[in-house]
Amino acid sequence: MATLRLDALAVPGLAPASLELGAGDCAGISGPSGSGKSRLLRAIADLDPHGGEVWLDDVACASVPAPRWRRDVTLLPAESAWWHDTAGEHFRLPGALPLERLGLQASQLDQPVSELSTGQRQRLALLRALENRPRALLLDEPTAALDAENIERVEAFVRDYRESAGAVVLWVGHDARQLDRVANRRVAVRDGALVSAA
Repeated sequence: MATLRLDALAVPGLAPASLELGAGDCAGISGPSGSGKSRLLRAIADLDPHGGEVWLDDVACASVPAPRWRRDVTLLPAESAWWHDTAGEHFRLPGALPLERLGLQASQLDQPVSELSTGQRQRLALLRALENRPRALLLDEPTAALDAENIERVEAFVRDYRESAGAVVLWVGHDARQLDRVANRRVAVRDGALVSAA
């Protein structure tokens, strides 16, 4: 179970943002391209310099070593980096992955990453992000390259994870109907500020 709190979190181009999310909450974040949504996620994950503070329960980001914070507060970027030849080499226990739930096959773990489709890489990156069982999951357009069937799979998979783990999810997306499906809170970046989208 986790709570995530942004306390006047400031990133370039955005006014200081404050937001509190409880265990199992999913906040859908919308806004125009280039408005700062991805920068906000990167700051929450402590990947970019920022002002203000982020709290996970009663622990401040500034008080935690960066690698530990990023295990607990994990960002899944729109395009993930891959540093080994095959996808399977990126997992501690590739044989234990719930591949079928995301429409994936075990043979794809042995393929060169360069031969996988964008959508396959996107779903494998989600599994990689969840391997450490993060308490907060930051998703930057996680279904952008997927067809309708696989979008449905990813939405269900993330919902089941946040409900079973009591994790907080921030989901950046451009599809308002999707955000209505996956999120119980809606916020938007408008005119350089994070505001309620209700």
